[in-house]
Amino acid sequence: MSDQTGPAADDADGTGDDAADRSPPESGDGGEATGGDPTAPDGDAAADDATDDENAAADDATDGENAAAGGATDDREGDGDASDVPRDVRKYERFQKMDGARYERVNEFLRDRTYITAREWAIARLCADFRTETGVEMTKIGENLPELVPFMTDTYTPQAVNQARYSFEEKVTKAGATFLYGAMSGFFTAEDLDEMMYEVTEVAKFLLEVEGVDLAVADELEAEDKISEVMRDVRASSADLRGEEVRCPECGHVHEPEE
Repeated sequence: MSDQTGPAADDADGTGDDAADRSPPESGDGGEATGGDPTAPDGDAAADDATDDENAAADDATDGENAAAGGATDDREGDGDASDVPRDVRKYERFQKMDGARYERVNEFLRDRTYITAREWAIARLCADFRTETGVEMTKIGENLPELVPFMTDTYTPQAVNQARYSFEEKVTKAGATFLYGAMSGFFTAEDLDEMMYEVTEVAKFLLEVEGVDLAVADELEAEDKISEVMRDVRASSADLRGEEVRCPECGHVHEPEE
């Protein structure tokens, strides 16, 4: 299977989000950066308190997620023969901490803290893990998606896998540009940037831990120190950049910096 990206066909209204990802979120999550743990199984107290409207919205979200898969197959018929599942799929344990979690709950957690959706997160990780010398095994990922990711319930076509991966990459690029502009614009002080980086790093580390990555405390602290150092360099360099002359892209007039 070739490693070729294409347009995000799941972008129904230009936002890059499918119908499931635009559904009203369930109540109950929020608070700390790692609050509202999406790994909690069904049947907890918060789920018992969900209203009829929220249940209906969750059902609609599930239907939308399945439809927006761009060719996702119908519900699987039976469990099938375990021998038909490739060995590397059976051994895959990335998302085992999320066994019992619902798609809507995972999606809500991500949308509250990131720009990506649950399916984009899962498929992007799978594309990285199932990459070969000739490309990404998109057919294998799509056909075995429910076995690979507990909160995904349907199989996907290779085209749907590629679309979700492309959407993930596009959102990461846009989010990166937005963040760097904020950091370089002078809108934030060095202390503001340090606080911001702490918050986003906590979310990123939590997602890695959910995927099964074992993060040592010493490694975490070292990474945080490096990130803080880089952000201080970015802010200092951008301050110098803003002090240079600026040429208007429309008229070509050169604006000299004020003393």
